[in-house]
Amino acid sequence: MIRKSKTSHDLGLAGLLLTAESRKKTCPIWLVSPGDADAGLEGLTKAQRVWLENSGWRATVGSHALLPDEKGNIAGVVFCQGERENGAAAGIQSGVLSRVLPQGDYHFANDNDSEPELAGLSWLLGAYRFGRYSSEAPPPRPRLKLPKGTDIDHILAIANGVELGRDLINTPANDLGPEELEEAVQRLAKTHGAQVKVIRGDDLVAKNYPMIHAVGRASTRQPRLIDLSWGKKGAPKITLVGKGICFDTGGLNIKPGSSMTLMKKDMGGAAAVLALGSMIMQSRLKVNLRILIPAAENSISGNAFRPGDILPSRDGMTVEIGNTDAEGRLVLADALSLADEQKPDYLISMATLTGAARVALGPDLPPFYTDDDGLAGEIANEGDNVGDPVWRLPFWKPYDALLQSKVADVSHISDGPFAGSITAALFLKRFVKQTHHYIHFDIYGWTPQTSGSRVQGGEPQGARALFAWLSAKFAD
Repeated sequence: MIRKSKTSHDLGLAGLLLTAESRKKTCPIWLVSPGDADAGLEGLTKAQRVWLENSGWRATVGSHALLPDEKGNIAGVVFCQGERENGAAAGIQSGVLSRVLPQGDYHFANDNDSEPELAGLSWLLGAYRFGRYSSEAPPPRPRLKLPKGTDIDHILAIANGVELGRDLINTPANDLGPEELEEAVQRLAKTHGAQVKVIRGDDLVAKNYPMIHAVGRASTRQPRLIDLSWGKKGAPKITLVGKGICFDTGGLNIKPGSSMTLMKKDMGGAAAVLALGSMIMQSRLKVNLRILIPAAENSISGNAFRPGDILPSRDGMTVEIGNTDAEGRLVLADALSLADEQKPDYLISMATLTGAARVALGPDLPPFYTDDDGLAGEIANEGDNVGDPVWRLPFWKPYDALLQSKVADVSHISDGPFAGSITAALFLKRFVKQTHHYIHFDIYGWTPQTSGSRVQGGEPQGARALFAWLSAKFAD
């Protein structure tokens, strides 16, 4: 039996931050930049400067040094934060410190970024630990004191959302199938007073979600469509659709073992929209929120859907199956058709959809798609500002011809090796006919290496960028 220890959530994120009113004595952290360390060290004593020099410390990005007092206790910390990158404040790198500093209370002595909320958020995100399956007690974490006027509630809303997304992605498929994903949505809804409706199993066919059913019918775990709603009627309608494939074998086009290793993260789109939804609801944004998650497990059995099958869709289009390992776009298509019927003001889909997106932009920079140039600029700028970068790719209409089928209304993948992320986005766009603003994110959902506020493992990419954009529009 696996022993389950406390996660970072159990420890309480709020406990890692101190308000300006706190009377606790805190240790100063001196921020410096590479190549110009002396500029940030005006407050150090001569003895501390000599200590730094004699210890051989060099100001390289992410490095730190502990400064002793005359009794050998920690009197201060020097941290090399680096320069601003892609518009993101260097303070986002302070997540390193919440992992490496000894237990204690700290403050930034010379916060050159003047963005304490971002620094505080980075502190929390860097302290994240997925400890559900570890028998070891979580290590004690340091606390950060924030300056007067810092909106700690805003920081916690974002951090709680990211933590939820990370925990969901990091949980292996034996403990997170469609049913458990539904339970996670129910818990989130209960916390914020939202409503949830669920359609399961063969009822998906009866209620006209044939592609969600087809993808999940081979599994012993029933596929389902999870539908959360929150907010006031009459407020701007924001609908989020997240791919909830809790494990992807590839189906009859089975993946090789090396490609199956991380497929617990194939519900990363669902995790990202739930992370974003958590931020929206905790912050009480003035929106009418709907979250749709088609949840399924793409398994193999005698009733699995096959290459060459032609499936009906909720929209009415017939879809030729070229490869059963491109299942995510099928479940999303039925959910998008449902979302589009309500004509939301903004319809956003998020999915770990294609390897082509990673080939194009790598694991850290997910592409997104929209036809609105102004909207694209706003989202990209907000992502840069909060250290959650995204990059726009085009709905390139000429490539839509690559989805032509000789026997059905559309093929769900193209025959060739080119523009796989774009053709997947174009396939999804065919099912959005009434909504004016449609935005699609093709995320990786995973951080390969720990760096700054990013911790190796699951990551709800794009959620913070979208929340910053939505907050600018709909904050109360």
